[in-house]
Amino acid sequence: MHTRGDVFQLLDILRDLEQSGEAYFEFLRRDSLSAGIYHLSSGEPDRQRPHSEDEVYYVLGGEGRVEIDGEVSDVRPGSIVFVAKDVSHRFLDYPEGLTLLVLFAPARGSQA
Repeated sequence: MHTRGDVFQLLDILRDLEQSGEAYFEFLRRDSLSAGIYHLSSGEPDRQRPHSEDEVYYVLGGEGRVEIDGEVSDVRPGSIVFVAKDVSHRFLDYPEGLTLLVLFAPARGSQA
């Protein structure tokens, strides 16, 4: 990994996510920011809890809904979702699964 910048290929990251066997795969981490791919399979509940950092989701694939602090909105490829730190949120109703690019600022878990 370069110290001044790097280029990532989505297909490589998706392969690494699949090989990890986990729902979340972090591919970039700095003190100020982290990035990962989060995949929810059809029928798998979203068990995440509020995070101690702000986050942005970008929907790469799938359709569903997101509940943020009790308010529900539809999401589809291209949707961008912002969730402030410590706010309850979860994804719902994704019959074909959801694949999301996730950005945390500062880095995920750094403020816990």
